[in-house]
Amino acid sequence: MNNAQHTVTVNNIDLHFIDHQGEGPVLLLLHGLTANAHAFDGLVDAGLSTHYRMICPDLRGNGLSSKPATGYTVEDHVQDILGLIDHLGEKKVHLGGHSFGGYLGFYMAANYPSVIDKLVILDAAKSMNPLAPQMLSKALARLDVTYPGFDEYIEHVKKLPYLTFWDPAMLSYYRADVEDLPQGGVKPRSNLKTITEKSMALAATKWTDIIQKIGVPSILINALDNYTMDQPLLPDAIAKETVKMMKNAKYAPVEGNHQTMLYGSGAVQIAEQVKAFLGNDDAGSRTQ
Repeated sequence: MNNAQHTVTVNNIDLHFIDHQGEGPVLLLLHGLTANAHAFDGLVDAGLSTHYRMICPDLRGNGLSSKPATGYTVEDHVQDILGLIDHLGEKKVHLGGHSFGGYLGFYMAANYPSVIDKLVILDAAKSMNPLAPQMLSKALARLDVTYPGFDEYIEHVKKLPYLTFWDPAMLSYYRADVEDLPQGGVKPRSNLKTITEKSMALAATKWTDIIQKIGVPSILINALDNYTMDQPLLPDAIAKETVKMMKNAKYAPVEGNHQTMLYGSGAVQIAEQVKAFLGNDDAGSRTQ
């Protein structure tokens, strides 16, 4: 991968980001709730970074970015991203987000549309599956746990029910997910207290009102496969309802579940949809 890693001070925190130095306009991608900047390495492997300068930050409280004791509202996160855009010297960017990052994308498109050219949403909508808390429990259960070593951590990860296949691009993501402890072993960099605060901030936000305000060209890409409990995390019907609420939006289903959509055939399909959408080429898109 042709990339460079940087840390910039914005909004009173240190924000770490990966600059995938491809040709073309900036595509700023925001990761999910417990994830990190390497969440999009599968899209890089699928060739997306050859068409865009992909900028992938660690959101506050995640990865190598600062982890303040408090300050995890949606607006706190968005001010970080606005600071990053300013640091990059860009007036407008293509903005994308997966899951939690998709909600930040919704919020920015509604409240700061002047900095967004086009919006790419991956598996986020006006609401998720009503069973989402239970469905996400396995992913959250890895937090605040110390594992004997990275090999043992990977062994645990590969047994998680939503990881239906293993892709080599996942290794960098899970390596960045944990820190090496001085006394030995590894532990996820994100902690449950911070993630709970982020989740509460999402729950307190009126997403229907926000989504209805969005006027920038948008695409919502939805993973159709089951995540856990034999259901997708974002039901297709809710995704389509969300698209209808937006003023200028497309809908595109892809293979994979909420996690695996970012790898393998799902990543290839996402890359093709994104290139077609950002390039004003409707070929291959399915609008609902």
